[in-house]
Amino acid sequence: MDKEITYGNDYKYIPATSVDHLIGHEVLPDLFAYTIQIVNIAFVGHPDSQKFVLVDAGMPHSASQIMAITEKRFGENKRPEAIILTHGHFDHVGGIVELVEHWNIPVFAHELELPFLTGQKSYPEPDSTVEGGLVAKMSRMFPIEPVNLGNHIKKLPDDGSVPFMPGFRWIHTPGHSPGHVSFFRDEDRALIAGDAFITVKQDTLYKVFTQKQEINGPPRYLTPDWNAAWDSVKKLATLKPSIAVTGHGLPMEGDILTNSLEKLVNEFDKIAIPDYGKFVN
Repeated sequence: MDKEITYGNDYKYIPATSVDHLIGHEVLPDLFAYTIQIVNIAFVGHPDSQKFVLVDAGMPHSASQIMAITEKRFGENKRPEAIILTHGHFDHVGGIVELVEHWNIPVFAHELELPFLTGQKSYPEPDSTVEGGLVAKMSRMFPIEPVNLGNHIKKLPDDGSVPFMPGFRWIHTPGHSPGHVSFFRDEDRALIAGDAFITVKQDTLYKVFTQKQEINGPPRYLTPDWNAAWDSVKKLATLKPSIAVTGHGLPMEGDILTNSLEKLVNEFDKIAIPDYGKFVN
């Protein structure tokens, strides 16, 4: 075992789930979203192809579930070319150590996210006092210490391309984290948004459990820069995505996506930014 590869000392299972747990969504022939508890991972690549990637790495202790759905979709003993991260929060890297060790593959993230993925820097402590529901109150128990992926972690290319994801480009969408990125394919306007915006009210336990679809900004309890988050949503809206896979909530497409994104841009201060909390100016 590579001793460089470790989770933070506060790594632990988080007892939260939704009705969509372990359910997949065929978004496009080569884009598959899969829910693990309250977060989504995505596979990019046709099921009959030998080349595919995993975007994000789920909740803590989810590696075996991710391995199982990978083999179910792509075949026995198949592994992705790489893991591509939207960012490094605990619910997006929860299975990453076991996956990297099992598959022996590289991980790519934005340069500004690397300190949180190389054991150098912890994320801000979540704001459990922020306006919102029970998930926000639970956030004080969420892990914030960095994982250390050693020499397995690489920075995304400066030219905007995404390794092993031909046709996609990465877009810097900070606010929720300094190096948060989203992935966009110009050909069909498919968007993997991460937590730049989401399609469920993530701070409310009932809506997280039922996965009631409604567009929102990033999770309130762990978004330290709301001005940057608003700018990121504006940037993604200008792309006019046809379909979006987000880090939380069901995929959204068509007119409902277009209209919802427009409303979020115009009313971000009312819809997304909490009325109070330590990250609110």
